[in-house]
Amino acid sequence: MGFYSNFIIPYCIDWAMSDPVLAEYRQQLLADVSGEILEIGFGTGLNLPHYPDRVEKITTVDPNPGMNKISRSRIADSKITVDRRVLNGENLPMEDESFDTIVSTWTLCSIPDVNSAIAEIYRLLKPGGKFLFIEHGASKDDGVRVWQNRLTPIQKVIADGCHLNRNIQNLVAQKFSELTIEEFYAPKFPKIVGYMYKGVAQK
Repeated sequence: MGFYSNFIIPYCIDWAMSDPVLAEYRQQLLADVSGEILEIGFGTGLNLPHYPDRVEKITTVDPNPGMNKISRSRIADSKITVDRRVLNGENLPMEDESFDTIVSTWTLCSIPDVNSAIAEIYRLLKPGGKFLFIEHGASKDDGVRVWQNRLTPIQKVIADGCHLNRNIQNLVAQKFSELTIEEFYAPKFPKIVGYMYKGVAQK
């Protein structure tokens, strides 16, 4: 990774993703997590304050070592033990059926081979385990989606691989047949970046 990805993007993402609206979505998503937990795309650790008190340890992966400097202070302030690993989500070394819960927040938009990452999530979940996610992606509104398609090449450059136009429901449904999902526009955000998919998929 170059200078931009390692030293600029982490601070930009931390600022952009610290919005109170997004914090509320994190709180809702993580309220019922339990068991052995893996977080895909740990980033700067913005989810940490929103895990329930019963969570004592999480395993996390993120491919960007530049995120580590910012996340260290949040890890130090948390009661949760964090096993943080610099890995991408497409090919993970953990054994099959290792986790009860896997969490992804605003990460599937940026993984280059997102289908492989979702296959890994499915592989790593125990039977009955849950994949909890909130992601932005392709709008159901044709006019918005046209602009998402047009701007995604630019977005990928300035936002370190982020796609505006991925249909998260379709991607997750390719591996998970049990899927509950809510789609909506987040208030205050431009529609091209603010169309959200919040869901639970069960193995």
